[in-house]
Amino acid sequence: MKTIKAPDLHAPRLRNKAHGLLNSDTLKEFKKEHKEYKDLDMATFKKIVVTFNEKLWWTVINERDGVTLPEQLGFLFIGSCESPVVKRNIDFKRSLELGMNVTIKNLESDSKLAKIFYTNYGTKYKFLNRDLWKFVAIRQFKRTVAQEYPKKWKQYVEIAQSERVSSLFKENISKPELVVKMESELLEGYDEFNFN
Repeated sequence: MKTIKAPDLHAPRLRNKAHGLLNSDTLKEFKKEHKEYKDLDMATFKKIVVTFNEKLWWTVINERDGVTLPEQLGFLFIGSCESPVVKRNIDFKRSLELGMNVTIKNLESDSKLAKIFYTNYGTKYKFLNRDLWKFVAIRQFKRTVAQEYPKKWKQYVEIAQSERVSSLFKENISKPELVVKMESELLEGYDEFNFN
């Protein structure tokens, strides 16, 4: 076992400047686009957005299949993964209390980990520069997943370490029988040499 050194809480920090979208400029654009909400104030606007987002991530936690994000931004779901073999998951709180590295074994979830997956791989999610997009969960979402996962770990999709998330969607993206049937019905009376 290795000893652990407590971090210096008074050391200088490098913090990146945070850029949020819930500001007065966004509210002005929203009011310009939706004239019926001209009396909407900033506090109510923020409350609506935060409440919607909270309901969205609670749905991701409670539903096995996840959630399709609005405006075709992608798909969000929770998957079960095996614990990494090489990397050790260190329980920093207990390690600092005991002075030694303590690893998390996840015994209540059969050594499985929860991961929040975001993908915009599906054909209906094709938008400009979609491969540059990423999803970063807020702290409340991550902590709630950590609390709820040991209770519900069997309900989530199991993903192997070597498996790509896009492979889960390839079966759904390939032409289903319904589309093939519709295409054959549309082309039934088609004659490429008839110009009338």
